[in-house]
Amino acid sequence: MSIEASQGRLRDRRPVSVIDIGSNSIRLVIYEGVARAPTFLFNEKMLAGLGRGIVTTGELDPEGVERAVAEFRRFRALSEQAGAESMHVLATAAAREAKNGPEFIRRAEEILGTPIRVLSGRQEAYYSALGVISSIHKANGVVGDLGGGSLELVDVKDEEMGEGITLPLGGLKLQDLASGSLEAASRIVSAELARATWLRQCGGRSFYCVGGTWRNLARLHMASRRYPLEVMHQYEMDPAQCVPFLKRVASGDIGKMKGIERISKNRRALLPYGAIVLLEIIRTARPAKLVISANGVREGYLYSLLPEAERKTDPLISAAEELAILRSRSVTHVRELAEWTGEAFAVLGIEETEDQARYRRAACLLADIGWRAHPEYRGTQSLNVIAHGSFIGIDHPGRAFIALTSLFRHEGLFDDALSPKMRELATPLYAERARILGGLMRVVYLLTASMPGVIPKLKWDKRPDGSLVLLVPRSHAALMGERPQGRMKQLAKLLGRKLTLEVAPE
Repeated sequence: MSIEASQGRLRDRRPVSVIDIGSNSIRLVIYEGVARAPTFLFNEKMLAGLGRGIVTTGELDPEGVERAVAEFRRFRALSEQAGAESMHVLATAAAREAKNGPEFIRRAEEILGTPIRVLSGRQEAYYSALGVISSIHKANGVVGDLGGGSLELVDVKDEEMGEGITLPLGGLKLQDLASGSLEAASRIVSAELARATWLRQCGGRSFYCVGGTWRNLARLHMASRRYPLEVMHQYEMDPAQCVPFLKRVASGDIGKMKGIERISKNRRALLPYGAIVLLEIIRTARPAKLVISANGVREGYLYSLLPEAERKTDPLISAAEELAILRSRSVTHVRELAEWTGEAFAVLGIEETEDQARYRRAACLLADIGWRAHPEYRGTQSLNVIAHGSFIGIDHPGRAFIALTSLFRHEGLFDDALSPKMRELATPLYAERARILGGLMRVVYLLTASMPGVIPKLKWDKRPDGSLVLLVPRSHAALMGERPQGRMKQLAKLLGRKLTLEVAPE
């Protein structure tokens, strides 16, 4: 079978590559296409350290320049090999500040064969904020993008941006300014953050951490508390509870920390500086929670290329629909399921918040992605795909809810089916909702053979005694049987109310 015949990719996507030239790292990401929930086709980075020593010399690091220039040839070749129809190259703090930045950009443009956008501090902050806005549902707080050369801070609420500022507090820059002294770095951070006077009015909201140094801090924090899910996006930390952890990192005492071996040696040296900045932000802004965003400048730039109408779509639902198209037996069937379970919850008197309704819909769209696995392993396989999938627009408890729904749908409504890892993440409410939704699915799938057309015809009838009857149309009466009736009894027991399954009267 040829590559063109492969069903593993969406037919309407055209690959696009983005190269982000940062002060510490340079990354190539080839996306499947410009989409609301972008998917990586290929992802590679190098730690060039272009901004190392720039405070002293005023120039990009010579060794870093040569290594970067050599790598650009590979990045262009990889983009062409992947069939990228366009390449977008963004350069940030080091390239815009260094005396030899223009010459470096000229050489890079010659090799890459495309113009490079050298972002101003304001533009860098704008795209970083867009990265958070596009991937965290109704973001409300301050976005902080910590790179190698600068820290961008922007106030965001929903899709609106407020005040912002660029500060020279990137890891490499701070290391140079402080001449390697962590005590001096702390004083510099305090003085620089004092310039962002509006930060003090942001208390009680979220602080969104963007950038590799803060992601690696979060990775260490996950290891320190044996967190059950290795998903970085929307990982949350309680500011007060993580202060002792951050103080230890800020002291430089990281050599024996759990999980340190998973962080490259080139990155480790900057962790104390990232911790110092985050500690000062906690002290100054007093955020309610720290939230890690895996999306930043690159994704924000990609989001800016979308038509306005597409920007307004829900990225979680978009991603779930795409996976359903690629892996379910019938995408129409799971769409019908999403609509019908909303009606069922209303009839059963189960109220939903906006997020709970979104997560239920996504759970339905993902309900059949494991069907190719052996029946005994479909629940576990689906749980793992969902729990570790690259979804955006969803927090970790919501992720656990969707994963558990699929587990219950495949393996039954028993307590011992509940994954211990997911139990840690799901709130009692979500765990119970997942069991109910899984129970509804277990009834419906036995009536539809996973094919469309039946679900819209299933209607609820509330009887005078308060019992509920799910009516199967007489034209489909042959679908009735012992197993669907048994599944309905299980659901009734779970809900503690009388539910029956009957053929609709003429």
